Amino acid sequence: MSAPEFDPYSKDYKSLVNESLAFSGFDVDYFTRVKAEYLKDILQASFGRTEVDVLDLGCGIGNYHTLLRPSLRSLSGIDVSSESIKIAKSRNSDVSYSDFDGATIPFQAGAFDVVFAVCVFHHVPLNGRNRLVEEARRVLRTGGIMVIFEHNPINPLTMRVVNRCVFDKDAILLKSPEVETLLVDRGFQDVRSRFILTIPSFNKMTRILDQAFGCVPIGAQYFSMGRV
Repeated sequence: MSAPEFDPYSKDYKSLVNESLAFSGFDVDYFTRVKAEYLKDILQASFGRTEVDVLDLGCGIGNYHTLLRPSLRSLSGIDVSSESIKIAKSRNSDVSYSDFDGATIPFQAGAFDVVFAVCVFHHVPLNGRNRLVEEARRVLRTGGIMVIFEHNPINPLTMRVVNRCVFDKDAILLKSPEVETLLVDRGFQDVRSRFILTIPSFNKMTRILDQAFGCVPIGAQYFSMGRV
């Protein structure tokens, strides 16, 4: 995960992703909305509220932040791509953004209740993944959670999207047990995964139906999470 890898794509992020999704009948905004709502559901279930301090690890151009910020106490975003951070700042004036080196999270220990990463870890070099999870744990408060959303490499339609996406050309996808191991090895508790986007999801009711299949590894994506 490096700035030179993503800077050239920052201005055309949505159009490039939409090209890879064209065959599915959905666009990037649909998948953004679904995961934003899932994250809010997770916060509500974990804390009994959504008004918590949140860090988006590998935030890109801040695609999720307009949807999330009104529900949160605070929202910060970091990314290795300075060009993406510039765009995110122009879109979301009430979010705190910072560049980072891909290894050391530029915040003090215990700064956040939640660290989440959406389709980031498949871009992180294998030898850097443990360090990044360890850093996420460092900046979490006691009782805080880390939530990692990733593509499901078992799903053939997901793999078709990944193979068509220009900035996923060097991605090394992770299966859910690999993410769970990353979390457990860095000391997270109550680690679990759920598969999502097994069926189209548009509202609370369809998310409930989607989660009826959450233990079955056929969803287009999944999330893994653990608590400090």
